[in-house]
Amino acid sequence: MNTQNGVNLWNKAKNLIPGGTQLLSKRPDQFLPGQWPSYYKKAKGIEVWDLDGNRFVDMSIMGVGTCILGYADDDVNGAVKKAVDLGSMSTLNCAEEVELAELLLELNPWAEMVRYAKTGGEAMAMAVRIARAYTGKEKVAFCGYHGWQDWYLASNLADDSNLDGHLLPGLQPAGVPRGLKGTSLPFNYNHINELESIIEKNDIGVIVMEPIRNHEPEDDFLNRVRMIADEIGAVLIFDEITAGWRLTVGGAHSLYNVQPDIAVYGKAMSNGFPMAAIVGKHEVMNAAQDTFISSTYWTDRVGPAASLVTIRKMQENKVPVHLSCIGNLINEGWGKLAKEHNLKIDIEGILPLTHFGFDYNNNQELHTLFTQEMLKRGYLASKAVYVSYCHDEECVGKYMENVDEVFGIVRNAIDQNNVSDLLHGPVSSTGFKRLN
Repeated sequence: MNTQNGVNLWNKAKNLIPGGTQLLSKRPDQFLPGQWPSYYKKAKGIEVWDLDGNRFVDMSIMGVGTCILGYADDDVNGAVKKAVDLGSMSTLNCAEEVELAELLLELNPWAEMVRYAKTGGEAMAMAVRIARAYTGKEKVAFCGYHGWQDWYLASNLADDSNLDGHLLPGLQPAGVPRGLKGTSLPFNYNHINELESIIEKNDIGVIVMEPIRNHEPEDDFLNRVRMIADEIGAVLIFDEITAGWRLTVGGAHSLYNVQPDIAVYGKAMSNGFPMAAIVGKHEVMNAAQDTFISSTYWTDRVGPAASLVTIRKMQENKVPVHLSCIGNLINEGWGKLAKEHNLKIDIEGILPLTHFGFDYNNNQELHTLFTQEMLKRGYLASKAVYVSYCHDEECVGKYMENVDEVFGIVRNAIDQNNVSDLLHGPVSSTGFKRLN
């Protein structure tokens, strides 16, 4: 398969754009260095066409989890085109932002106010700023990955291994003011003792975490975090950017009957168009008036228009139920084929965000071989599958037929101890390493 146009453009981009692209998760070396198609010409449903005219089925991250309905959904695109034709920006505000706020509050009956942003990272920064303004306290206890901003990366000013279990091992906080040292303190999911230890030693005003990511909460973990926040007067922020719309329409936290003070949404809420939302209790959210949080393009019409259609379509079609059913099929397929080929794999994650890992010392080589061989067969495939509404039983069946072949190649390579000989390029980089 020829992907040279994409590879060449990527090599050019590395000299023009720091890091080559805007998002670490989309760097080709995360998947298949020297071979990954890198750029797309068209995307529709679960199919992607690259610059060399190849057509791929996306059984990977689906736009890093943004396109929950599938690429270029007709209904969402129709609403966006109408918004553009009517004018995406004006001196006046668009009425859609009020309509969307009402819908978000209907889905989060514990909340009373909403603010908007365009990406999850900036929305998290906004939420932390609001929470700090409300409590008057600087220190944040957090669990998991929550973006690139100073408030988060400041954790590595105290110890450059602080974020090893949350983001990137050894990530350098270059450019983050040294004065922020000690303001962000990490704890691991399901380790309530770590949070308790932080609370004992620090005056914490904000607690930030995902309600669920790779593992179910244990020992009433979420409720215990909620109780700690209440006891110390801290604002509890749930980052729903990734899991928010996949287990239920709205927040995953609602499944566990635990209410935060602020919930942050992004990614899938607008099916590929820039949009994020901060939903929270009135007394907390109103603290936004005591600080300066404002940006021109937070007022555009496209994001709210896309979100309204996306959310309503998820409701009408019970999209989360479909995602879990397909995710379960994928899990069962991986498990069955691994057993047949005598391969050791670990399967983790919530069903709509399922992923597997080879359980061998050279697992990164094996994953690179898997991605390489699946690409030859017309699949964008990696360790994870972000399930979309366009994934169905038929596409999973065809995917598994190819996984069967590739697992056979992997098994043979392990037996022959020649994995590296089968690779056509370098081993993929480890990228985001999440341990929560």
